[in-house]
Amino acid sequence: MTIDTPSLEYSLLSPMIIVLAAAVIGVLVEAFVPADRRRVTHLVLALGALAAAFVAVVALAGTSTVAAVGSVAVDGPTLFLQGVIVAVSAASVALMAHRSSDHPEVAAVDAFTPAASTVPGTVAEARAVTARVTRTEIYPLTLFAVGGMMVLPASNDLLSMFVALEVLSLPLYLLCGLARRRRLLSQEASLKYFLLGAFSSAFFLFGTALLYGYAGSVRLDDIADAADGDQILGVLGVGLVAVGLLFKVGAVPFHSWIPDVYQGAPTPVTAFMASATKVAAFGALLRILVVGVPDLQDAWRPMLWAVAIVTMLVGAVIAVTQTDVTRMLAYSSIAHAGFILTGVSAGAAGVSATLFYLAAYAFSTLGAFAVVSLVRDQGGEVTELSRWAGLGRSSPLTAAAFALFLLAFAGIPLTSGFTSKFAVFQAALEDGGAALVIVGVVSSAIAASFYIRVIVVLFFTEPEGPSATITHGTGATVAVAVSVVATVVLGVFPQPLLDLAERAAAAIA
Repeated sequence: MTIDTPSLEYSLLSPMIIVLAAAVIGVLVEAFVPADRRRVTHLVLALGALAAAFVAVVALAGTSTVAAVGSVAVDGPTLFLQGVIVAVSAASVALMAHRSSDHPEVAAVDAFTPAASTVPGTVAEARAVTARVTRTEIYPLTLFAVGGMMVLPASNDLLSMFVALEVLSLPLYLLCGLARRRRLLSQEASLKYFLLGAFSSAFFLFGTALLYGYAGSVRLDDIADAADGDQILGVLGVGLVAVGLLFKVGAVPFHSWIPDVYQGAPTPVTAFMASATKVAAFGALLRILVVGVPDLQDAWRPMLWAVAIVTMLVGAVIAVTQTDVTRMLAYSSIAHAGFILTGVSAGAAGVSATLFYLAAYAFSTLGAFAVVSLVRDQGGEVTELSRWAGLGRSSPLTAAAFALFLLAFAGIPLTSGFTSKFAVFQAALEDGGAALVIVGVVSSAIAASFYIRVIVVLFFTEPEGPSATITHGTGATVAVAVSVVATVVLGVFPQPLLDLAERAAAAIA
């Protein structure tokens, strides 16, 4: 008897291999490169690897096949989402390189210093310590997370998807806790994210077991062909697997971790999580529903409708009550998860609209959190909305950029948000989801009220006390500038990316 040796198509897997190899090399850099050279070495390595991965993604354009013994799909949606993830991650790494007293690189040093409340001149002490010891493990951790995010939407079987989910999650648990000495909430954020993530992983595995019982395989194409399987097992399996992924995207009722984690994690890490993680998780959800269980659409569509409606309303309504900018953006991201679910619920007809929405939203949310990381006073970041009064006059360009991102979130014409919402609402309407569209429009109107309120505070409100200021740095400036360009271009000239998303959706392997 002969046994076929499994083969790995390295060229097809090259984008993921490049990023994960760079992450491993980054660990070696931490071990062997002198401390004063690590930061520059990590930056060159991370940005170089992400640039090379993006080139590899572009080189694979038009490919539609499976690799790694059928466990990885290399097709249009995979390459589209991987390109978005790599581009957003590169901008996130640039933001992480922005050095400040509350930056994750600095916050990591706090593991070796007393708590902030016991240190005289905490900011000055942190800067002095950072000058001597710079902990740069944030870069390889980020690359490991990016590698998992690239594998997640490409996974063609549920076990590979679970491994990818854990590879992206474990570094994020650590990244959330890097500010544990300066931000007391950082410890809570990391622990809460870890515990709830563990529960979601358990749901995902239980659903995988049920789908295996339904189809006798964990391969998505085999599950799609199992028309004679036990329908109850199939529906329960899809529901539990969806719970694991809906947790990652922050859909209601699996959203409770988002406000606390977004507020407690270092803001550059929050920007990375809020943009790239959502892209990867929605990509995986699309692949399961469209490729794996299209015949069960009548069963999972009502579930998604209910989740989407509740998510849009809860996110928009609770965001109105927030006085902290970070928590407001967190609840805004919950509402946007509901908007994206309206495209996902349309099945195959909504894939292209969902892909476009993910690309547009990723850059807008990255830019918004990048601006948040720049608003400071002597004690560090300032996220209380009342302290932002007058920033439109003292720092008009930065305030204008933040206002642009808020208008995009609200779906104002000539921004990427308008085109995104129009695309997913149109897909849902054509698929019979008129109720979803009505709720989406109402939620957008509610959301617009608090976006406008922030703009009024920025430009038309006098500060009552000492106002915050805007810090500047090359990395943060790059992240904000890239996000502004993407938000404007995708709003004014969206057709090229819409066409690309349409071609990608038509090329599912």
